[in-house]
Formats: sequence, C-alpha cells, structure tokens
Amino acid sequence: MTFALTGARVFDGNHILEVHAVVVREGRIVGLAHEKDLGAGIEQRRVDGLLAPGFIDVQVNGGGGVLYNDIRTVEGLQTIAEAHRRYGTVGLLPTFITDTRERMAEAVDAMRQALAMGVPGVLGIHVEGPFINPERKGVHNPDYMRPLDDEDIAILTSLKEGRTLVTLAPERISMEAVSRLAASGVLVCAGHTAGDYATIMEACRNGLRGFTHLFNAMPPLAGRDPGPVGAALDSNGTWCGLIVDGHHVSDAALRIAIAAKGTDHMMLVTDAMSVTGTDLTSFELHGRTIYRRDGKLTTANGTLAGSDLDMASAVRNSVNRLGLGLPDVLRMASLVPATFLRLDHELGRIAAGYRASLVLLDEGLHVRQTWIDGESD
Repeated sequence: MTFALTGARVFDGNHILEVHAVVVREGRIVGLAHEKDLGAGIEQRRVDGLLAPGFIDVQVNGGGGVLYNDIRTVEGLQTIAEAHRRYGTVGLLPTFITDTRERMAEAVDAMRQALAMGVPGVLGIHVEGPFINPERKGVHNPDYMRPLDDEDIAILTSLKEGRTLVTLAPERISMEAVSRLAASGVLVCAGHTAGDYATIMEACRNGLRGFTHLFNAMPPLAGRDPGPVGAALDSNGTWCGLIVDGHHVSDAALRIAIAAKGTDHMMLVTDAMSVTGTDLTSFELHGRTIYRRDGKLTTANGTLAGSDLDMASAVRNSVNRLGLGLPDVLRMASLVPATFLRLDHELGRIAAGYRASLVLLDEGLHVRQTWIDGESD
C-alpha cells in the first residue's frame, strides 16, 4: 500500500519544509512531494504538527516496568521498546549493565531472538560494563566488574544482526582488545573510566568510537589533566552521548561541550530505567532500592542511578534549557545517533529509500504519533 502523510510541516533532516507530503510504500519512504503534486490514486492521511525522523536512543536500561538486566527475554525487550515509542523513540539499543558473564550471554541471546523476530524499534544491544573502572562505578555493582577475556569477546562479537555497543574503561583492557572488538564491528565507547588523556586517545586510534554519558562517571576536565572529557572533545571522528535532564550535567557544561565539538557528533541519550512509561516511584537494582523523586533516580545515599528521562523530554530540554536550534536538536536525537550506529543510510532522514520511522510532534514538542517502518502506533 502507498500512502502520503499530509498537513504537517516536515523536517527532512536538514530543513523544515512547508506544504510537503511524505510518500510511503511498504515501510519505506518513496520521497517528498508538494501536496498539490500528489497523484489522485495515493491515499492521503492528514496529520497536524511537525513530522520528523523518529528518535534513536543508544542507551536504554529499561521501560514499562522492565529492566533488561532482570528480564532477559524477547517479551521484556518488546515492553521496553513499546514504553519508549510513546515518547518518539523508534529505534533503540536496550542496555545491559554490569552483571555476570552468564547473564550477559542470556541478554545477547534474547537480543538475537528479538532481532530475528523483527521486534519494532529494537536495533541491537548496548553492553555497559562489566569491563569498567571501579573508581568510577556510579551505581554499577563492583562485585561483577572483571577484566575482558577471550570468552567475553566471543559473546560480544556473536550478534551478527543489528548493532552491538560496548562501554568499557580503556585503561582496564588492552588496546589489542579494543582493536579486536572494533574490527569485528562492535561499537566501542569509553565510559565509567578514570583513564588519562593519552590512554583514551590511544584507544581512539585503535577503534574507540564514542563516549558514554559524557561527564558522568569520569574525571572532570582539568587544565593540566584533560582526561576522558578532554579526549572526547579533542578527538575527531568520535561521538558523545549527552543526558540532558538538568541533573546529570549542568546546562553550562553541556553548552560548552557542544560548542567545542559541534552538534554533528553529540547525540541525545536517556539512560532510562524501568520506570519510564509508568507511575512507579521506586524499583530494585542489584538488591538496592532506587527512588524516583523530582525528576531523577537515586539510591538512598543520593547516587544517580540512570535517569528519569525520555527522548521527547531530552529534545525539549535541549531547546528550552540549552537554547539550541530545533533543527540541530532533532538531528542530535535522530541523524547523529544513526550515523554513530552506521545506520544513517536508512534512519535519521526523511528521504527516498529511508525507513518510514517517524515522529509527529506538536508545538510544544510533545509526541502525537509515531511510525516504525510505516506502521503507526
């Protein structure tokens, strides 16, 4: 079936267009056309608002009451994806944090099944830890942290469909291991790291592709010790995830980082936990209670534990709190993560040949409707 979405302004990934229709056939975008040029035989579906490429989130621990670490099943992944879809996320990497090797293998196997079944919105897996630095553990359980070995690499490189992202501390593993992972197609990011500038830059030369939640769980930038933050902002060809919730990083620090690196290599992430899409006020993580209060998630002692954030809120915050232009922000929520994932040939733009994975926003940048591969929610 061929249909055209009409009536909305359209952000195609570069510009906001007026009086244009998005023509869709079999889950793909046929092209953009002026509404007056649509043929009589095309079904027109009128929508109202701003139509944009759907959001892509590369760091999602859970949603809909499900935490990936706890429910390592296709059904769990479906619930997480459905919970985030209502906030405009049409592609995501469910994130499995520091845990045992056996559970990590189960999480990868569940993802393999989900990808084979074509679960809407699921693009692959993000394994965050356990190959991280206990000095920068955040809420991760240090009892599960360990060196990376050949068995781990075999698990991490076993997913042949979709994308695999691994967050690790480069100072805790060999550069040869970074290179092996990158050469196998794994997207390697530095995070929960205390590595110095030289070590992180060496990792970049060996295939490190990005930085997980920039500023968080890493030393601050200092004049004589730039550290991971300095390496992130000084390295070409790397991407940074930003949590724009007003709690993880100050607005000023985010603006400074974006000014230094440019929006083309900064991507919005949520680091969302199981409470997204629910009214839950607490949940359990590795035997500890995490409390949801005042827009943030913390342990009893105040340690941040993921975020109480969704992608639509991250977009609004980037416009309203950081003062960024809407086109830049929409790219940071779609095209930039698609490029990081090496999926920018099919996601992140409204153009001929791209997947019809879209979001419709109202004037306040709240989500009205989504489509994944042409299927509406």
